[in-house]
Amino acid sequence: MKKAVGLGIQDFEKVIENNVFYIDKTKFISEWWKSEDDVTLITRPRRFGKTFTLSTVEKFFSVRQENSRELFKGLEITNDPEMMKECGGWPVLFVSFASIKATNFESAITQFNLVYNKLFSYLEHLKDKLSGADLDFFNKISIDMKSEITADCLGYFSKWLSEYYGKNVIILLDEYDTPMQEAYVSGYWNEIVGFMRNMFNSTFKTNPYLHKALLTGITRVSRESLFSDMNNLKIVTSSSEKYADCFGFTETEVFKVLEEYGYASEKENVKKWYDGFRFGNLDDIYNPWSIISFLQEGKYEPYWANTSSNSLISKLVREGDRSIKESFETLLRGESIFTQIDEQLVYGEMQDNETAVWSLLQTTGYLKIVNISKDGFKNLYELKLTNYEILRVFGKMILQWFSGEGSTLYNEFVKALLKGETRGINKFLNKFLLKTCSYFDGSKNASETEPERFYHGLVLGLMIDLAKDYILESNRESGYGRYDIMLKPKDVKKDIGIIIEFKVLDEYDDEKTLEDTARSALKQIEEKHYEEELLTAGVPKERIYKYGFAFSGKEALVLQAS
Repeated sequence: MKKAVGLGIQDFEKVIENNVFYIDKTKFISEWWKSEDDVTLITRPRRFGKTFTLSTVEKFFSVRQENSRELFKGLEITNDPEMMKECGGWPVLFVSFASIKATNFESAITQFNLVYNKLFSYLEHLKDKLSGADLDFFNKISIDMKSEITADCLGYFSKWLSEYYGKNVIILLDEYDTPMQEAYVSGYWNEIVGFMRNMFNSTFKTNPYLHKALLTGITRVSRESLFSDMNNLKIVTSSSEKYADCFGFTETEVFKVLEEYGYASEKENVKKWYDGFRFGNLDDIYNPWSIISFLQEGKYEPYWANTSSNSLISKLVREGDRSIKESFETLLRGESIFTQIDEQLVYGEMQDNETAVWSLLQTTGYLKIVNISKDGFKNLYELKLTNYEILRVFGKMILQWFSGEGSTLYNEFVKALLKGETRGINKFLNKFLLKTCSYFDGSKNASETEPERFYHGLVLGLMIDLAKDYILESNRESGYGRYDIMLKPKDVKKDIGIIIEFKVLDEYDDEKTLEDTARSALKQIEEKHYEEELLTAGVPKERIYKYGFAFSGKEALVLQAS
């Protein structure tokens, strides 16, 4: 009998007791416990089971989890008798910084205080055992406590638990980097880093009551920023082979569950949409959130990408220099970029730092490493968008930059495009460019070799939402050349086909007006017979719309072939 599919359940006990769909990853407990690492930091993209893994570890070790052996009955970990001796035998502190998303430092400290006060209630039974300095500190804990007290909380909590149970403590910290990402976006980076450096020092470096610690997050913040002098820290990133198959679903696991739930025929489409992640040397890793969502809904949507505002990514790309934007446009066309990456992120140095931007995008799962080659003494990485789901989210990100009336205008743009109404297309494009060019610095000099690239990437992003009815193709051969964009209908009997050619006004090419340039684009479509691919696919000639898009800085003109 198929198990119920539950989305977003982060509590291991709830999953087991409710008999919810679950892929057994408990071997991770043995691997981590038997390592010689005192403090382990594991980074993975969002929604890859980090919180659930920590919940699993907590339920296994916690001395307060009375039914721990029953919860793990029949799971892989029970095949390790040595590990089962540790089950339910350790004091555990499980903390999450996921809720710390403040717009200023003072609010961030208040949110830390709320987290620690909630954890503090878990320790109320220890108060009768405290005296002296411990009791004084106990009485200082409140929502309004000063940051110096806040920074020492985990150290004191460890001491009290250790002395009560007669064993040192296991500390589990989830989303350690969320407060820092929010601080970077909101402008109080230096303050939060100073505070967290002190907190981590007292919790993980100088804490004599710590047995082992496990931290998870999305990014690896540089050791200099946060983990200075922590020689006991083992960092496991997405490029590390350690624990490679313990987070996310492998292709074998995904294909097995697709067969079990009646989606065996969808394997290739699921792979196109949701495959593409790589950990260590292990390819074909899938995001659990997207797979579970697909099992629930039975349709293709950017599930994982829609679970975040992507505010940091948007900020870095939107405010980055021309080179960053041109590379972004290359990625939107489905092509590769070649760059160096550095897994140690220094948030304070990200602005206009290409290496930092692409490193962040790769670390957070938006880009995948296709190949690695040598560039002198350094590695050169070939990167592409991870999968089709990511392509969809970046298209929507472009629309978000054109907020407000942009949503209404965008709908008008799509309707006009599909109906052949150039007036509506031109109205949207010119308003759109007026705003976005202040971000993108678009002009005929946007690229020395291919000035159309800027507009190509921009318009391609606008069309991503049409993917449910159309196959979007870019820079593909048809007839006697390579068209810029083609929308091939999935239902050739119902929907029209579209061909788009871009040109930027070039006064040295006998073009005096945007109209001249647009007509030149249409002429190229005809002379190169770009419609050949659509005709072969079964789209009638009269149902093929051909558009010439002409641009000059913040102005656009679109003409349609008669």
